[in-house]
Amino acid sequence: MDIHLIDVQEQPVAGVRQRVRMDEITTVFDTAFPKVLGAIQQAGGVPAGAPYARYFGMPSDTVDVEVGFPVTEPFAASGDVIGSTLPAARAAEAVHTGSYDKLPETYKVLEAWIVEHNLQVLDESWEIYEAGPDSDPDPATWRTRVVFPVSGPQVERS
Repeated sequence: MDIHLIDVQEQPVAGVRQRVRMDEITTVFDTAFPKVLGAIQQAGGVPAGAPYARYFGMPSDTVDVEVGFPVTEPFAASGDVIGSTLPAARAAEAVHTGSYDKLPETYKVLEAWIVEHNLQVLDESWEIYEAGPDSDPDPATWRTRVVFPVSGPQVERS
């Protein structure tokens, strides 16, 4: 697996944030993505990229998650769809290819890389769903970018 240290630029987003049980996360995605997309379109906008899920703190049985889309300009809240930003940060990134049920393996490899490079994970992370079930039913084609903002010593960017 290829892991990179990257510089992430601040990105305005529109999303829905809630605390849910991990075993309900798929249901949240299934309802939140269309809701956020509808709110963006109703405001006269279009998504500026692939959908994301942003995790606050480390997930356990429950997770504090924000689900949505990047937008070109700050989004004014509409109902429970809020405007937010993915922060500018130095981050460790891995690209997961394949079905979502294998994502925990990607997380383990990425977390080990972070420890190996004496970095500390900040209090949030996110996934960007570049390709998934909506673009192709074949899980072998799905691509998820896993991004962990980090702090610590400089390491060589690859």
